[in-house]
Amino acid sequence: MDPVGIAIIGGGIFVKEQHIPAALASPLLSIKAIWSRSLKTAEDAAKLVPADAGPVDLYSSDAGAGKSYEDILKRDDITGVILALPIVDQPAYIEKALAAGKHVLAEKPLAKDVATALALIEYYKRVSAETAASFAVAENFRFTPSYLYAAEEVKKLGKVTGFVVRVSFMMEQSNKYFKTWRIKPAYQGGFLLDAGVHFTAALRKLLGADNAVDSLVAHTALASEHLPPVDTIHAVLKTESGVVGSFVNCVGSTMGAFEFTVACEQGVVKAESAKVITTRGFGKDAVAEEKAFEPTTGVQEEVQAWAESILSGVPNPSQTPELALGDLELLEKMLTSGDQDGASQKLQYQHFV
Repeated sequence: MDPVGIAIIGGGIFVKEQHIPAALASPLLSIKAIWSRSLKTAEDAAKLVPADAGPVDLYSSDAGAGKSYEDILKRDDITGVILALPIVDQPAYIEKALAAGKHVLAEKPLAKDVATALALIEYYKRVSAETAASFAVAENFRFTPSYLYAAEEVKKLGKVTGFVVRVSFMMEQSNKYFKTWRIKPAYQGGFLLDAGVHFTAALRKLLGADNAVDSLVAHTALASEHLPPVDTIHAVLKTESGVVGSFVNCVGSTMGAFEFTVACEQGVVKAESAKVITTRGFGKDAVAEEKAFEPTTGVQEEVQAWAESILSGVPNPSQTPELALGDLELLEKMLTSGDQDGASQKLQYQHFV
């Protein structure tokens, strides 16, 4: 069977460092075209595709007639598209691809807010009934081996009794991602939205379906002036099972932290990006076991999973837009609570985990 022909839509940092290498690593995919707003950016991205991978046609907004995004969607040899565009722009590109019958893998977040996300999902349901095109959201934390392992360890330790998420780092003005369209965010939360859905996705994966978040209260703040509108969230979450936990995320802090801890009746699981520590029992009888993992972003795994879903005709359950909606809602409710000085928020889209 020939590889599935795809187009890469976008030519930014993440496309160059992650999506193109991941697509090249999959024997199931063949990059046929690259589109970016500027031809120069598309050309730079195309340099990463080796000659023996086959010819790659370039498209852009400034490349002239026959080289537009819409022209890519007319090609019969392109079955799917990987989109990595600015948050506010992506929905329109997703809708056009789905209408053209192309399978879509779009970078997270699903949309700039829940209202836009819901409208996009409704559009997908309507159009896919006619075109059979599938819509997947690229949340690579759901394909990171350490978090998958940690989620299984949580299941072994009985009922969840509490949890703590602490993710803090400094998004410096010199950072390569800061010097992009993200520098003046036209969406809620700024970098908290862009990066934060990774952390809500990881938490939801660890807690599992039995511990969906039901309500929360939060306070938000701006610790570093170059990261408006806010760069800090401190939230208290309560699950439908009655468990209370905390979620702290700051992208403008000198206090570095990156850990997810889940307490259970029979022990504790602490997950980091490259290791998981499982402690069985407690007190003097506690036994800790550490498992290390090779560093990975999870992008190669998620792109391979998407390719397999195209060939099988069965969407991967870890890439559904409904799942991404839950990640977005959890973050949006924390931001809303912060805007309302800690007012309690109820959630309704958390049952896809």
